[in-house]
Amino acid sequence: MKQARVKKLATSRIKKGYPMIVEQDFIRSPEVTEGQLVELSDETGKYLATAYFGREKRAIGWIISKNKGNVLDAGYFVSLFEKAKTLRVPFLKDETTTAFRLFNGEGDGLGGFTIDYYAGYAVFNWYNQGIYSYRSVILEVFLKIFPEIKGIYEKKRYRTAHEETDFVTGEQAPDPLLVLENGIRYAVHLDDGLMTGIFLDQRHVRRTLMEEYAAGHSVLNLFSYTGAFSVAASMGGAVKTVSVDVANRSRKKTEEQFDVNGLPTEDHEIRVMDVFQYIQYGLRHKLQFDVIVSDPPTFARTKKRTFSVEQDYGELINQLIDLTSPDGVLVLSLNTWTISREEFLDIIRSAFADKQQAFEIEAEFGVPADFPVKEEYPEGNYLKVFFVRKK
Repeated sequence: MKQARVKKLATSRIKKGYPMIVEQDFIRSPEVTEGQLVELSDETGKYLATAYFGREKRAIGWIISKNKGNVLDAGYFVSLFEKAKTLRVPFLKDETTTAFRLFNGEGDGLGGFTIDYYAGYAVFNWYNQGIYSYRSVILEVFLKIFPEIKGIYEKKRYRTAHEETDFVTGEQAPDPLLVLENGIRYAVHLDDGLMTGIFLDQRHVRRTLMEEYAAGHSVLNLFSYTGAFSVAASMGGAVKTVSVDVANRSRKKTEEQFDVNGLPTEDHEIRVMDVFQYIQYGLRHKLQFDVIVSDPPTFARTKKRTFSVEQDYGELINQLIDLTSPDGVLVLSLNTWTISREEFLDIIRSAFADKQQAFEIEAEFGVPADFPVKEEYPEGNYLKVFFVRKK
């Protein structure tokens, strides 16, 4: 096994339980291949932990254990998946929700991959080639711990991957596959690129919108993707929804979600256009909505503009305030670890202050319980959602 010494700051982080290794941690970077195990020691040579090497956006590897001699064998993954399954017992028994996360990377003990559950099928998301090199043993153990799984799909999200998505083994899922979330049907496509059609981490946000904010109200859903928020609002009694997304296939995907719930699409407006152009259209025509959902990508580029949440979310909120009815609600979502909860709150406060508009935060959400987060790795709680009432 390779050995490498790390700097003082990395030593401190590892001792506190931080699971990720970055290039700058090493005194001298070891010559290793993807998936190779490395014993990490402090500057004096004292053993700290064992990690596997796997390059992704930020990481160069992930800690597997602080016990010397541990390796990524069948016994290791048996322990990992048994603990993960115990945590998901309530989810596996919930007949009203059949789509959730089974294994959440470092939050469940090992970074580099996640596993999502869709009505009896599992979708593996691989984030680096290093962990992918252990694919055979991981899949073998997974099926022993989760024998109820009908079939497995995988999505390779690392840069050197040739095929983004593949059916792996077992029974192939219907296309579309219908899943339930809080009793609502959603159509998902397990073998259609990197996305399936629904973001599982927004489950509680959609439920709150449906149960507490939709009835009798108009709802604008921006960056709507496949219209999941619009469907939830409609099922909750919204009198009108408008879904806006620049992607050409968003119309067909959104119509599909309404159709599988028996909701007539003619009662709901679907706009395939740039969100910012729609906002300007709404401001010119003095449109107002009782509820506005804003769940933008971290970064997006269209022909006419570039959007970054770090630079532009404040301006977006500023404009949305004018589109919100008196006493209306903004559902503001942020999906990145690079902006903290407090920083996001500051962005919201500044936008309302610029408008000299009072507000009240009525509800707040992070990642749900099936997305466990290590206390030592706060980046894992990337999701911040606020229900903000215009006063």
